[in-house]
Amino acid sequence: MDVLTHLASFALVAGLLTIIPGPDTAIVLRAALTRGSRHGFATALGIGSGTLVWGAAAAAGVSAVLTTSRVAYTSLRIVGACYLSWLAYGLLRAAWANRYTDVEVGVEAGAKAAPGLWSAWGRGVLTSLTNPKVGVFYMAMIPQFIPSGTPHLAFGILLALVHDIEGMVWFAVIILGANSLRAKLRRPRFRRTLDASTGTVIGAFGIGVAASDG
Repeated sequence: MDVLTHLASFALVAGLLTIIPGPDTAIVLRAALTRGSRHGFATALGIGSGTLVWGAAAAAGVSAVLTTSRVAYTSLRIVGACYLSWLAYGLLRAAWANRYTDVEVGVEAGAKAAPGLWSAWGRGVLTSLTNPKVGVFYMAMIPQFIPSGTPHLAFGILLALVHDIEGMVWFAVIILGANSLRAKLRRPRFRRTLDASTGTVIGAFGIGVAASDG
């Protein structure tokens, strides 16, 4: 296969992976609903940044450790499960406390925009980097789509960029669609339900990561 065929084949596989719901989708959706589209896109860019790191690691062979070392994979799996559990705990605690007000929603949408965007980006990066299944997927798939005679690191990053573009298109659909629901956030009951449901979903993914053997 030529270079374009390799790229197209990987794009098909990665595209199918992109639309499968996961913790990345959950945190992007919540960021868009509670903080607006800017925070949603910042979170999505953070996830994309983490994906690029995984792509470079897979191309360089670093993430092979995850498939050859049981200890390394288990360690990352535990870290990922703890991080997701921490996110879920914060959301569920907020929903349990039920201190939402109309004023709070308005303040979150406007004030503290600059530090909030960096925080959203960092949360996206951590969500991506602490997901061991992303590393295993990249290690299993990227080497198969690197044509012989091409620089592994450069082409691996290119494949990760293809995945990132697909992810940003998918996240853009989610974020722009979420804008139509933001008016409902003025209702404290809606936001409490959102945090409770998002916390439950992320917590379930955390449990799944913790219980997974590979």
